[in-house]
Amino acid sequence: MDITTTTDGEHPLLTLAGRFDAFETEAFRAGFNDLFAGDAKSIAVDLHGVQFIDSAALAELVRAMKHCREAKGELILQRLSDPVRIILELTGLHAAFEIRES
Repeated sequence: MDITTTTDGEHPLLTLAGRFDAFETEAFRAGFNDLFAGDAKSIAVDLHGVQFIDSAALAELVRAMKHCREAKGELILQRLSDPVRIILELTGLHAAFEIRES
């Protein structure tokens, strides 16, 4: 999985591409923690390029969401790919996250 970090928008942004699975959760956590260590309490995650997501990755997104909420922020999921959108809807997690199309 490729992870790109951008800090010049409304919220710091992690852009993910490829497979987001158990083998990639540590890389995601490291990128998230780097952004969260700054002043930002809300972080956006662009999932447009993610073609596969497993339960370990979903758990990591939930962990990150809880971390943001504890700091009075939000984890914002944006530009969901179809595979990610389907999994979030099937699991009911789409109701737990703030999701934006752009």
